Amino acid sequence: MLLLLQCAILLLPACLAQPPPNLENCCILDGRFGEYCPTTCGIADFLESYLPDVERELQTLEDQIRQITNHTTGAEHVIREIRKSNSDLVTSPQDLVDPYIKKSRIMVQDIAKYENMATTLESQIQYMQELYSTNAQKITQLEEKAVRLSEQCQEPCKDSVQIQPTTGRDCQDIANKGARISGLYFIKPIKARQQFLVYCEIDTNGNGWTVFQRRLDGSVDFKKNWIQYKEGFGYLSPNDQTEFWLGNDKIHLITTQSAIPYVLRVVLEDWDGVKSTADYSTFRVAPEADKYRMTYAYFMEGSAGDSFDGYDFGDDLSDKFYTSHNGMQFSTYDSDNDKFEGHCAEQDGSGWWMNRCHAAHLNGRYYKGGVYTEADTGAGGYDNGIIWATFRSRWYSMKKTTMKLLPINRIGMEGQQEHLGDTKKTGATGRGDI
Repeated sequence: MLLLLQCAILLLPACLAQPPPNLENCCILDGRFGEYCPTTCGIADFLESYLPDVERELQTLEDQIRQITNHTTGAEHVIREIRKSNSDLVTSPQDLVDPYIKKSRIMVQDIAKYENMATTLESQIQYMQELYSTNAQKITQLEEKAVRLSEQCQEPCKDSVQIQPTTGRDCQDIANKGARISGLYFIKPIKARQQFLVYCEIDTNGNGWTVFQRRLDGSVDFKKNWIQYKEGFGYLSPNDQTEFWLGNDKIHLITTQSAIPYVLRVVLEDWDGVKSTADYSTFRVAPEADKYRMTYAYFMEGSAGDSFDGYDFGDDLSDKFYTSHNGMQFSTYDSDNDKFEGHCAEQDGSGWWMNRCHAAHLNGRYYKGGVYTEADTGAGGYDNGIIWATFRSRWYSMKKTTMKLLPINRIGMEGQQEHLGDTKKTGATGRGDI
């Protein structure tokens, strides 16, 4: 179109020089073109009439092309800047996306963690609320009980256990002061810091036996630790119907307080009601620093025989030597002081003056009926009953035992050797903890 217009402009001057067209000099006469010859002149005239409009349109098109060119240039500039600033996105879009994916995953995990934490806290809060409610109820009950006790204390308190008023260094000292009733008394040995309660067995001859061990019915478990044997356990009662161990500290204070030594009397009763005794002169128990070592001068007499001197069980030539008790330290399951490479007190389940291990064992396990077997003792199969091997076999457990002390100068009193503890007792039924 543009080329055609340029040709028309070049031809225009030549056409203007020709005579006006007419039927004689033009072969074609068309109203749209005027009268023209079939030459370029007629065409030039036709184009000249349209030239201003065409030029305007061309100008408009050029302006639009320039605008488009400007926009295209701007767009190219923007594209270059985008490419420059986002080269990582263009070259590796996945690298840009991955951190956000990871961060999103971490956020999801954190959300799950906090949800679990919230659930746990809710459970804990519920538990604390229930615990608070339970404690509140207990506090209310304690307050009510305190009110009741306070009301009871408005009246003068009465001891539920009858304790005799006379006191002394031991039970013989109390008997020397005129006491003639067996029961509970307070004594204070010379080296004792404070008085403590004991059961005194006072006979008709005025002999005051201080009892430090009693087995009757198996109601008290004698499998105790070092501290419990040290301080004592079980119950003291005015009618002498409870089991107890007075305590190694107290036995030591009693047996070492005087120049006059003590006699230990062991009283045994089997399940047929047969009673027997064994007396030992100058019985002493050392302090805790020496592990409450037990010593005596000699066996005096008694139908129960001298089990403290050991017994030949026929298992080994050294049985008698290794089962003697004189000079042995005290052992418990948590304090092994015996002569055995094993642990006698642990395997036998009691506290005693163990050697390797024993011929006498009055703190052993209580077996009703007397006779017991290795199968009855458990996995170890040890002879762990209440044993006095010179009276009954090591597989026979005593029904009742008593260990009690008396100053040796009282042993010569009339009827003493025949005395087996049949003393008058009070009618009180209470009992006191050691």
